[in-house]
Parts: sequence; C-alpha cells; structure tokens
Amino acid sequence: MSVLVCGSIAYDTLLTFQDSFSKHILPDQLHKLSVCFMVPHLRREFGGCAGNIAYNLKMLGGDPVILSSAGDDFGPYRQHLQRQGLRTDGIREIADCYTAQCFITSDRDDNQITAFHPGATDFATLNHAGQMPGIELAIVAPSGHQADLQHARELSAAGVPYFFDPGQELPLLSDAELQEMIERATYLALNDYEAEMMQARTGLTLSQLAGRVEALVVTRGAQGSDIYADRHYRIEGVPAERVVDPTGCGDAYRAGLLYGISHGLGWLASGRLASMLGAIKIASRGGQNHVFDWPGLARQYQTHFGDAWPGQLP
Repeated sequence: MSVLVCGSIAYDTLLTFQDSFSKHILPDQLHKLSVCFMVPHLRREFGGCAGNIAYNLKMLGGDPVILSSAGDDFGPYRQHLQRQGLRTDGIREIADCYTAQCFITSDRDDNQITAFHPGATDFATLNHAGQMPGIELAIVAPSGHQADLQHARELSAAGVPYFFDPGQELPLLSDAELQEMIERATYLALNDYEAEMMQARTGLTLSQLAGRVEALVVTRGAQGSDIYADRHYRIEGVPAERVVDPTGCGDAYRAGLLYGISHGLGWLASGRLASMLGAIKIASRGGQNHVFDWPGLARQYQTHFGDAWPGQLP
C-alpha cells in the first residue's frame, strides 16, 4: 500500500542548551520576555515532518510518497532521499526560494523551542494530494495552513483515509477550520500538549474528539501513548538506550502507525511498533540518522511487551 506523506521538507539546525529553560524564564515576566540561551553544540540535519516520516516508513519496508515543496538549495537533500531509495517526484522545487529551515533548541529536560522559516513550504498549495495515483492511505502533517486545508479536502473528496496531524499549525487554524479538519479526517494524531490545546480550542473532550474519528492518538513522550479507537489502548513507553535528541520522535511514531494501518496489524501492535521507533530515534541525533531492522524490532517487541511479533516479519 502506497502511503502519501503530506508535510514539510526542511533543513534542521539543532542546538543544545545544557541547562533547563525553566531556570531562565520568569513566569511573571512573560510580558517582557528577553532571554538568551548559550548553545555550544550546533548541527545541521535533514528534517521536516514529511522527510522524517518517509525515512522511517521506508526503513520499515513501506512505500511512502512525499508531497512537499523545496527550494533551489534542495540538491543535498534530494541526494540523501535518493540514497534511501525514496521517491522525490512528489517534491516540487521552487526557484529563488529557500527550502524550509527549522531552528530547534533543546534543553537538558528534552523541552524544545523552535523557530521555523517556511520558505518553499509557502508554495505547498501548488501540490495536489488528490492527483497522486495509487495512494491508499495518507497523513496530512504540517506543510502550511492553507496547504493543510487543501490537502485534507482533496483526500476527503478522493475517499482516501488519512491522519490529520496538525502539529505546529494547530494555533494557525481557526476554530471553524479545526472543526472541519476533524470532521473530514479518518484518524487524528496529537501530542499531549496539542491534545490540551485542541480541547480548549474546540470545546470537545478527548472522548468527544475520539467519537468524531476512527482513532484518536495522543502521544505522551516517555510515558507512552493512548489510542482511542474501537476501545482504549494504553501503549507503554519503550525505554531508550540513551536520550540524545528528541527531534523527530513524533514523526518516527507516526511512521509506525502508518505502517501498522497499511499492513492490518491492529491498533495494539501498531502503537507498540510506533513506541519502539520513537525510542530508537531519540537515541540518535537528528531526525534521519537512526537505523533499525525487522529482526531487531521483533526482538525488542518480545523483550519489552512479552509477546511475539504478531504475524510474519517482512
């Protein structure tokens, strides 16, 4: 099953602050916030939610198709994707424009402050999700406010089931647009902070949100995740070998869900696979440097969850 991944392609500049943000921000002075974080470690990585999700899906043996836009500095990223065996025909290159740039500062508690320059992502509305042949499942991840709406409407009109993953676009969508996106989506994916914001913005409880989609997924970092589908599945967090960089963990998790749905694994196994991928990712720097294989995943599944991997290995 081909999976369409709508979202951003970006170069990530990753910075590490060796203390806690909370020690340097005065809660009662937020109206005149002026802070400077010394970041002695800096790296540039391939990122963006679409690139990260597709990277993990491909390593699982899936068939992801990226729908995104990039600038005229896309060359190194294109070569990287092609080395992974990923298709690039769904990525539109925009002249005289930068590929999206994401500047992520992480503190020692794995909190993150992100600045995002959309660049070529502003042209994502030129891409049409309903015109991609052979697509049977999709995810609408952040690729610009208007592009998110457009891609959701196109997939809905084409009858393609999809995840709505608002991410950092959530505050930009109006209350009416959020309601529309939820009503159109097949599945909804949020982290715990986004889940709180979604409830506040829509006036809907988690139970009510879950009742509007086939499955609501709420990730909770090291505490695991909750999947509300035909019933409530509590997915245990998988301990990481080491905690290095949280960037891209949510994307790795979503790739596990997409693979599980496309292969009919059921919500319990899909959530567990997703949880394992998040733990593997956090032990590596950047969103696309970690590696895994199916024998190793099967062993980890057995070790952590006490069950054999359900079904044959790819």
